[in-house]
Amino acid sequence: MTETVIEPELDDPPRFLQLVAHPVRWRLLRELVHSDRAVRELTELLDARQNLVSYHLTQLGGAGLVRSRHSSADRRDRYYTVDLVRCGQLLQVSGASLHPALRLVPAPPPVATVRRRSRRHPRVLFLCTGNSARSQMAEALLVTMSDGRVDAASAGSNPKPLHPNAVRVMAERGVDIGANRTKHLDEFAGQRFDAVITLCDKVREVCPEFPRHPTRAHWSIPDPALAGPTERASYPAFQQTAHELEIRIGFLLDVLDQPSTRRFSNAKR
Repeated sequence: MTETVIEPELDDPPRFLQLVAHPVRWRLLRELVHSDRAVRELTELLDARQNLVSYHLTQLGGAGLVRSRHSSADRRDRYYTVDLVRCGQLLQVSGASLHPALRLVPAPPPVATVRRRSRRHPRVLFLCTGNSARSQMAEALLVTMSDGRVDAASAGSNPKPLHPNAVRVMAERGVDIGANRTKHLDEFAGQRFDAVITLCDKVREVCPEFPRHPTRAHWSIPDPALAGPTERASYPAFQQTAHELEIRIGFLLDVLDQPSTRRFSNAKR
């Protein structure tokens, strides 16, 4: 008696792989890895029509790979951000869908590798308008998360007093920034940095040039101080901001560990 062999039914490739396999969507993700960008910038970088770029951004957004928010500098613009955590989760699952042994394992925390390889500490400058919350928190988190192996600084285009909620949310993470002073970005004119990261849509428009053309990136993060009329009302926004900064800085550390921080960006602004 001849044995009947039943071929298994082939499943479609995981949705994640179908999405990123499209060349336009792949290029969009690659650009957004470097920096948050507006549609007009993406159309220029890809040399593609706006309706085409918008269509593919919608596809990526529907899968949770990209999110957007209105610019605080110009409400007609929207900044798009790639969700690297979501991408990582779906990438791991995609490997396992082919074979259990192919499930990807996340890379180890980057702090140890930065400690081992770096000969000169990378220097990173964070900028926002008031230097009262976002940039102060980012500076402190980068120093803490790198175990002091990255030199970080922060400044603003229009410095304001340090926000009490920024002090509080960092204290909850064991970091004391209560004695920090706010600084104008002019204090750092002429200094050399490996990367300059703007956290505010408004300051991005007035960010000056720095010596040796450091890598530039934009993280479009809302001002948590505007989330409520009182410190108590706005505090959840500060917690969310700190959480987002921790995620972004975690990925930044992997890039700073590379032989050249130029890998943080393809030099496009």
